[in-house]
Amino acid sequence: MGAILCRPEVVGKGAFGRVRIVQHKQTKDLYALKYIDKSRCAKMKAVSNIIQERRLLEDVRKVSAKHWINKLSVDHPFIVNMRYAFQDDENCFFVLDLMLGGDLRYRLKALPEETVQLYVAEVASGLAYLHQKRIVHRDIKPDNILLDAKGHAHITDFNVAVYHPTDRVLTSIAGSKAYMAPEILLRKGYTFGVDWWSLGIMAFELAFGRRPFHGKKSGELKHSICRSTLKFPHDAEKKLSVSGLVALREFLERDPKHRVGSRVESSHELDDIKKLAWLKRMDWEKLEAKEIQPSLIPDSNRPNYDLSHELEELLLEDHPLKKKKRKANRDVSRLSPEYRILEEQFTNYNFQNSKRRTYYPVNEQLVSRVTSASSDDAEESRPPTPGPYLDGDRCASANRLPPPGESNSSMPILPHNELKEQLSNPLVTVSTAVI
Repeated sequence: MGAILCRPEVVGKGAFGRVRIVQHKQTKDLYALKYIDKSRCAKMKAVSNIIQERRLLEDVRKVSAKHWINKLSVDHPFIVNMRYAFQDDENCFFVLDLMLGGDLRYRLKALPEETVQLYVAEVASGLAYLHQKRIVHRDIKPDNILLDAKGHAHITDFNVAVYHPTDRVLTSIAGSKAYMAPEILLRKGYTFGVDWWSLGIMAFELAFGRRPFHGKKSGELKHSICRSTLKFPHDAEKKLSVSGLVALREFLERDPKHRVGSRVESSHELDDIKKLAWLKRMDWEKLEAKEIQPSLIPDSNRPNYDLSHELEELLLEDHPLKKKKRKANRDVSRLSPEYRILEEQFTNYNFQNSKRRTYYPVNEQLVSRVTSASSDDAEESRPPTPGPYLDGDRCASANRLPPPGESNSSMPILPHNELKEQLSNPLVTVSTAVI
């Protein structure tokens, strides 16, 4: 791979990193460069999240039967895929598909029913694929759904995603509280069905411009999600058809055994979604070929992200991104445990020529868990950062790192069980342009 040239646009920021638009010098292809500050990551005890995200993003890409001989990976049409991964002495880098349409939170309002239908179907297709690979996303919400230039929806941000082993249910509390399923909050154990609940919350929000369950305090929100009756706005039938309202009720069924999508085996989830009267007219072949024209097409003549990120990078960032050579003959054994884990396990990746591997289920111990002294104050698996926390919502996006949230999370140290790859990065160099 040739070098990558960094453009001036900073399209997102988060707790310990930012996202820029970058261009491949040889192919001229544009990507999103998500770069994560190692020191902040270590201080916030988020090393295992970064390693897990890196591994899951590689595992998401599949090898189809017809491409098996050539070992070619095939991308799912509604998932933001990783193209490259590398690191220098200060940052870890993900190079991802660039989504120029921004996230759904950026344009959140009551949308036309046909638009909501398309988004729900596209995200459902992506979720069913992830579940077939035994991956639970755990943070489906408008912030983590990105639109491409033509308006199609893509799932992103695998920071709290987890591999679901076959021999047990998941128990850790993870995600954004306002979108968490009742079985997560009540610590009953859960499986893939939590993603279908979150999709239902998001669909409700897209259709009516607000979420169905509310609470000013953490405990109030938890009670509302687990106990309150699902109520639609007084003008709901003007915005959604009766079949649409029924579909939302099926997504927001508190018993996962009766919830649409989770009442069947993971291999048949999408078939269950297709049976909804609301989506029966959807041409799923055309959908997955991206041949259905979205009614909402992002404006290519204006930025679909928060422009303030660029000024913050220029004025407030102590260590702006620039090209840096790695220290020669670095003694990894002298590094702190967190840095050593990143050096050894955040391995280089190139989608064009990397030998694909599967990390799961071999490394089931990599499942991220929350450990905290308080059951109500530490309801999310992302690391703590100062900032507002309203109604359980941590805004995040994928070409946009997770912004401030509240948690007392402590992640387990990952095992040193892999061969160490070349630590220098011959694949890419980064140069910075100024505004």
